[in-house]
Amino acid sequence: MESSGILDAETKVHETPGAHKDELRLWLRLLTCTTLIEGEVRRRLRERFDVTLPRFDLMAQLDRAEEGMTLGELSRRMMVTNGNVTGLAERLVAEGLVARRQSASDRRSHMVRLTDKGRRQFRKMAEEHESWIADLFSGLSQKDVESLLTLLGKAKASTRKSMVAAE
Repeated sequence: MESSGILDAETKVHETPGAHKDELRLWLRLLTCTTLIEGEVRRRLRERFDVTLPRFDLMAQLDRAEEGMTLGELSRRMMVTNGNVTGLAERLVAEGLVARRQSASDRRSHMVRLTDKGRRQFRKMAEEHESWIADLFSGLSQKDVESLLTLLGKAKASTRKSMVAAE
């Protein structure tokens, strides 16, 4: 579990398992998996397409919204600041991958959508991205995948329930 000579948090906790609750160990395992997968996806996007993950994510959101969406909606869906989304969108507009227009219902906001060129470029990346994810999970059986989906769904619901109770 050592990577580049640096131990991750999960490995450190694993060395003294009795000192930590299983829930903490679970959290660290989830975090480690997420970090490993995200890092590999970032690397592959950069090497194969010279694209950042935030750029890919913004294009993915727009690919699902044929009519486009406001920068505020994009910001909420991507869970990043409006400034980050605005900067990304501006660069994509300059490259002809995204079109931007003033919202008909709110003159203060702008709608953005993928251009045909942007949609073609995104879908090419998305196809490879999907195969990378399949490759990363290729060591799991279909039953394993289904079990993880069910268990992670329960974990998500538990987290949301706890968040509401804490408010």
